[in-house]
Amino acid sequence: MNYIAEINVMPLSDLLDPAGKAVLGGLEKLGITSATDVRIGKHIQLKISSPSESQAMEIARDAVKKLLANPVMEQADIRIVQAS
Repeated sequence: MNYIAEINVMPLSDLLDPAGKAVLGGLEKLGITSATDVRIGKHIQLKISSPSESQAMEIARDAVKKLLANPVMEQADIRIVQAS
């Protein structure tokens, strides 16, 4: 079966996010002052061919661990959905 792994990678909350701070400053200059914080991350979709959803999750976790996220600086959330 085909699955899609929806992966969101975000900087750890304890770490400074320079890109987010720059965007927040830009928003303030545009008069958008109700935003109090911005964090910028990555959204990744992997299409995975696997016999089961649990195996697709393991493949996605392996990809995150080996390539897609740096555990020292980032956290990743994975959601598996069946591809149509």
